[in-house]
Amino acid sequence: MARRVVTREHLEPVARAALGAGHRLVGVSRLRGGSRKGVYRLTLDDDSTAIVYIWDDSENYWPTPRAGGTDSGTDTDTDSHTDPFGPASGLDLFEAAHRELDVLGIRTPRIRLTDRSGGHYPADVAVVEDVPGDSLEALLREDPHGAEATMAQLAETLAVMRGHHGPHFGKVALANKGGTSRGSSCEQVVLERALGDLAEAAVRDTRLTRVRERLESVVHTLAAAVRPRSRYGLVHGELGPDHVLVDRRGRPVLIDVEGLMFFDVEWEHVFLRLRFGEHYRWLEHGDLDARRLAFYTLAMRLSLVAGPLRLLDGDFPERALMRDIAERNLREALAFLPADVR
Repeated sequence: MARRVVTREHLEPVARAALGAGHRLVGVSRLRGGSRKGVYRLTLDDDSTAIVYIWDDSENYWPTPRAGGTDSGTDTDTDSHTDPFGPASGLDLFEAAHRELDVLGIRTPRIRLTDRSGGHYPADVAVVEDVPGDSLEALLREDPHGAEATMAQLAETLAVMRGHHGPHFGKVALANKGGTSRGSSCEQVVLERALGDLAEAAVRDTRLTRVRERLESVVHTLAAAVRPRSRYGLVHGELGPDHVLVDRRGRPVLIDVEGLMFFDVEWEHVFLRLRFGEHYRWLEHGDLDARRLAFYTLAMRLSLVAGPLRLLDGDFPERALMRDIAERNLREALAFLPADVR
């Protein structure tokens, strides 16, 4: 797909509608990292800034899935969002997630404008506050001691989310409309996803091809050990330190919130442990199900093999990063097998 080059002229109507006509838009820069939406910084002639999110096919790097394959990046059910792991993309999901977090007092960038009319730009857009400060990822790298207060506040945020329960599991946008997700339980949805990710990744990497049946057996064994549950906490879904900004008061600010859903909190903590590494000690929670953690860890590893390899089928620009993520997680997934089988 041809990628649209977004210019200052394209975004002038958006800036004017969101920020007023008192200042002139002088610069537009695309921020790195987005795979499903475009993220741009607007700079005005008084040096103030804002962030624009654009949800448009030309900004989505996820390729169409192969026949018979699975894909967490291409939406096949945009009206109902009934797949908890369907693509976390779209203005509806963004607005619903923002409202939910705002009610809980959880900091996210303040919204200046949302527009789906196409009158200001030929796609759904949102303009939000440009939070002054860096990401938590950068702060942990450059000043781990200085990040301690922010990490403690992030732990409090997670406690609030963990204690906020939904009537059903699934995306907030669906649950708050009384909808029900596909699948009988969180663990059943994760099982189907893990098997699909393994099948897809095995097509792309011969190391998985050779041990696919053995890994499928491990997946089923770990899933079978999980006992039923009917309470679901609020989870971000991809809460790495790159998805947390730090404002001038040192408070954590959650971004990329479209994947917000009610789900097993163990799914969140597996990702937190993976992404925060040694700093996860600040976020640990003792009341977690060890069997779910074990099962979800393997499922997450398989997802982080299949997803990056799928992105590499397209023209996603940060290719070395995706290869590295896939390789590291492939090794970790193989570690669930006996050494003589790998």
